Amino acid sequence: MIRRYCLLTLILCFGIVNCYAQKKLHTLNIKTEKELQTYFKYTGKDILLISGHRGCHIPDYPENSIEAFEYVLQHTPAFFEVDPRLTKDSVVVLLHDATLDRTTNGTGKLSDYTWEEVKKLKLKDKNGKITDYRIPTLEEAIQWVRGKTILNLDKKDLPLAMTESIIENNNAGAFVMVTVHDAEQARFYYNKDKNRMMSAFVKTEKALKEYEDAGIPWTNMIAYIGPENKKENDVLLHLLHKRGVMCMISAAPTYDKLESAVERGAAYRQTFTMGADILESDLPVEAAAAIKSILPRRSPKSPFFKY
Repeated sequence: MIRRYCLLTLILCFGIVNCYAQKKLHTLNIKTEKELQTYFKYTGKDILLISGHRGCHIPDYPENSIEAFEYVLQHTPAFFEVDPRLTKDSVVVLLHDATLDRTTNGTGKLSDYTWEEVKKLKLKDKNGKITDYRIPTLEEAIQWVRGKTILNLDKKDLPLAMTESIIENNNAGAFVMVTVHDAEQARFYYNKDKNRMMSAFVKTEKALKEYEDAGIPWTNMIAYIGPENKKENDVLLHLLHKRGVMCMISAAPTYDKLESAVERGAAYRQTFTMGADILESDLPVEAAAAIKSILPRRSPKSPFFKY
């Protein structure tokens, strides 16, 4: 009887350890807003960064889901661009579209449903398969990523003041940043918090000048420069790098849609060899694997990465 009990105990312990091992995550060691700014500062010797667009967009793992975040971090360090939207009763949830049809088993506008109704819905994966996962609230996502990685909040239907208030109330400035589409939006956040980290649309030299004229320090920004690798990016990349700004290309509307993994991998690598520092992708695990061969062996950013 004792022998049987001991055997059962060993089996249970092995199962727990094995389960924990499967959930071991790549995390980022960032504790303050200043450390977040240092993590994103361009040095010329940086570890190439992957941003999971809406988490990821693959079979079995719906976009904008906590389960997608966890899946990605099991395979690679990454941060996540997500889409906060409001329910009818002003609960902030993660959903890209204004409507429920594409990504859930619901129909119609999100804004026509209360949170009590929304939380009963199931998320669909990229193939339309209904999963067991549900739409998370922004606060649930913030609590899940705390101590693990960074959230980049895109601009949807939330007022800027509400977004800022959520970050402040959750004491999340060290790991939650905001997307800004112009200098006016950037100035709002900077006025609220001089250390607020932003992902800024800087697709032209004119836009670059507008941010500078608005008095926004480049230490507070990474720059989204567009969805394509092109020679015309060279001048903008030089100007931004000179200011210590990391530059991001989004492969979601372009290279993620190439037919084969070989073609996609070549495009991901080219994104970095042509000067970008961050790749945003619907396929962050695949992208991370594709760029392993071009990662620097040493970087001043290495202490930020944990596994």
